Amino acid sequence: MSWMGKVVGGAFGFLMGGPLGAILGASVGHQFDTGLNGIKMDEQLSPGDQQRVQMAFFTATFSVMGHIAKADGKVTTAEINLAKRVMDELSLSGDMRKTAIKLFEQGKAEAFPLKDVLQQFRKECHRRTNLIRMFLEIQIQAAFADGVLDQAEEKVLQTICEYLGISRFEYERIKLQFQAQQRFYGYSSQKSASSHLQDAYAILDVDSSATDGEIKKAYRRLMNQHHPDKLVAKGLPEEMMILAKEKTQKITKAYEMIKEQRKK
Repeated sequence: MSWMGKVVGGAFGFLMGGPLGAILGASVGHQFDTGLNGIKMDEQLSPGDQQRVQMAFFTATFSVMGHIAKADGKVTTAEINLAKRVMDELSLSGDMRKTAIKLFEQGKAEAFPLKDVLQQFRKECHRRTNLIRMFLEIQIQAAFADGVLDQAEEKVLQTICEYLGISRFEYERIKLQFQAQQRFYGYSSQKSASSHLQDAYAILDVDSSATDGEIKKAYRRLMNQHHPDKLVAKGLPEEMMILAKEKTQKITKAYEMIKEQRKK
């Protein structure tokens, strides 16, 4: 049985307490104490165990996504559609989809405990930096859903980085890579081939003057960071593996374009 099946079935023995446990409990319709020690934890499963991490990742992803959508005071159709698109891409249905929607709605609430959620999420991830990076990339995508990153959304992203231990420099790098991906996959005949190629280099986080060896090393590093099986083994919910697969496909497409151009 998946972690969600156990939650829906009421088997709370392995649940984490704290804000994440309270938010998830409210979303699946279970009533229990919302305090930090409100849920009995299984002594055999401590922070860092896969089921707990999967549950924490899923809960934090959709609730924080809702918080970002409301950051500028309004939730746009584009932001709602992004959340639905992510759910569609993950093939979420039934209880999983209902829970994701409720988590998104909870994140929009004025009293949403963002900092507490982030602190607990980081603790549950137990130094799994690639998983934390994947979480940030999803939230950056959510912030850009309406095509504009405004000040309020930027502030939330910076808060996420602060509480997850991501430096400002690393955040800017990840954001630039995401923007390059957006341009790369929005390629049209009106865009020059050279600027398209520059976006491919930006996706790999390398300069066009880099050697073939440096480019290959950067490609392998990014593939390792986003490898679906490795992320699932670290605690990414299996239902969210498709997001990691899409990331690796985009990275590979950029790498292949650079290789082809260098053969000419």
